[in-house]
Amino acid sequence: MGVVSGALPLVPPASRRSGEGQGAGPSVVALGGGHGLSASLSALRLLTQELTAIVTVADDGGSSGRLRRELGVLPPGDLRMALAALCDDTDWGRTWRDVMQHRFSSRNGAEGSLHDHAMGNLLIVTLWELLGDPVAGLQWAGALLGARGRVLPMASVPLTIEGDVLSESGGSLHVTTVSGQAKLAVAADTGNVSNVRLVPDDAPACQDALEAVELADWVVLGPGSWYTSVLPHLLLPDLRDALCRTSARRCLTMNLSNDTRETLGMSAIDHLSVISRYAPELTVDVVLVDPSVVSDRREFERAVAGMGGRAVFGRVGVSTGKPVHDPLRLATSYNDMFGEI
Repeated sequence: MGVVSGALPLVPPASRRSGEGQGAGPSVVALGGGHGLSASLSALRLLTQELTAIVTVADDGGSSGRLRRELGVLPPGDLRMALAALCDDTDWGRTWRDVMQHRFSSRNGAEGSLHDHAMGNLLIVTLWELLGDPVAGLQWAGALLGARGRVLPMASVPLTIEGDVLSESGGSLHVTTVSGQAKLAVAADTGNVSNVRLVPDDAPACQDALEAVELADWVVLGPGSWYTSVLPHLLLPDLRDALCRTSARRCLTMNLSNDTRETLGMSAIDHLSVISRYAPELTVDVVLVDPSVVSDRREFERAVAGMGGRAVFGRVGVSTGKPVHDPLRLATSYNDMFGEI
């Protein structure tokens, strides 16, 4: 449509490598989606000006799912949450964070066309339609918010995630294929999730994302929903290859709860096994884990060593005991990790 004109804003104006500028911090790429990625970004933005978020694009529920179905666009919800997490802790940043996260609610329970849509989703899709480029649209949104870093989609087309669920009924085992992120996210309620895959399986990765991984000093994968936010980055062939080839150090951040609606009955070591199964060639330098989710430290350390890295134990949850990462505690652990290796 050509309505937006002028030079594309750079957010932030940063060098390609942390060593090229003073005080910029390491060049960090964080991968994930949803609340897990928001947690890591809220911590990492306190440590570096060279921060890139690479976000899953398989969401098919809620506002994102509606926009995806109606307009054929990438689902914007997880991208919006990443941008909101990168907002400065200033009046400007807090205000724009709240604007992006604001959801419309129809009066008197009427299901109007805007009901439950997030304002940030509509803003992002508007920029995409005006510019015809998802990466440029996100860059403009980041400039408006004053985001500390940039946000990129993992793929240039919407993806569908599906998996097989093994369940027992009437004394017999049954395998059911569950398609869609929203359904797979709760699939462990009825059985064990396996054979997770992306459709299409040869989708093109975002080129800017591949370049960011190649040039990074650190790559941080997780926390987040293991099958629908963390694993998808390793299911996309080009992105998996980039993660395996990069000279960056790799950190896997574990969740604060093992028994989610995706991973019911799985241990922390089972979570590591999922990563190794789908990307056996991937090695890690560090696995950051809260000791509350590990039943046997030595066994966990051996499992991490089998992936080429070392386990770092740190209290990174909020003081209330809820399975929610505390940004300051997580930032402290990341900062120590960056300085030690």
